[in-house]
Amino acid sequence: MSSVRRVLIPLPDQDFDVTEVAVPWRLLTDAGHQVVFATEKGQVAAADPLLLTGVVFGKLGAEPEPKRFYENMLASPAYQQPIAWDAIRPEDYDGLVLPGGHAPGMRQYLGSETLQAKVAAFWKLGRPVGAICHGVLVLARAKDPATGQSLLAGERTTCLPKYMERAAYFLTAWKVGRYYRTYPAYVEDEVRDALAHPRQFERGPREYSRRGTATDHAPAFVVESGRYVSARWPGDAYLFTERFRAKLEASVK
Repeated sequence: MSSVRRVLIPLPDQDFDVTEVAVPWRLLTDAGHQVVFATEKGQVAAADPLLLTGVVFGKLGAEPEPKRFYENMLASPAYQQPIAWDAIRPEDYDGLVLPGGHAPGMRQYLGSETLQAKVAAFWKLGRPVGAICHGVLVLARAKDPATGQSLLAGERTTCLPKYMERAAYFLTAWKVGRYYRTYPAYVEDEVRDALAHPRQFERGPREYSRRGTATDHAPAFVVESGRYVSARWPGDAYLFTERFRAKLEASVK
């Protein structure tokens, strides 16, 4: 195995996606790498509780294995001792993972100018970056200080597709209201607007329920653009982490 890498995973205080955080944490730490968590004030974070119990009638939550990973993660010293966003020193990290989540608590993380500035500084270093689902919004909103453009302006990317966000909302609104609509605009629309050309966005094949696993990547989809890897939703988390890890271990330390 290559030398140990340090990977930063910023989080909101609450409502992040169980799978999109726990799977990268588990697979990266199992590979011998160090994961450092960061929250706004250094407070220990908590996942979206409905993803642990099920959104509607016990359905639409995280799968059993990611939930087990989450329980393991809760007990880890790294998770229990996050740093604050304003204490992040981008040069201290070899890789950055930006997870998603859609419940209201995610707005703290997705809309933070402090975090966007730290992400922009890390991006400038040219080191591996991974973003999944709503996490792609952090990159779309972060600006290159030299150009004023989104960090994603010149990249190929995916994110949570509009058809998936819309379907989840219409299927569950009777029970949980706008739980699946983090913002009035769809994630895909905002990400597309950040790109220099429409062809840079890749939606991937339509998928509503099948999820990839550690041994079956058939339903999963990711986009690689140089040192950047993006994915659509929790069903891509295992392949997403595998591709991010490959970039991390191939990078010059």
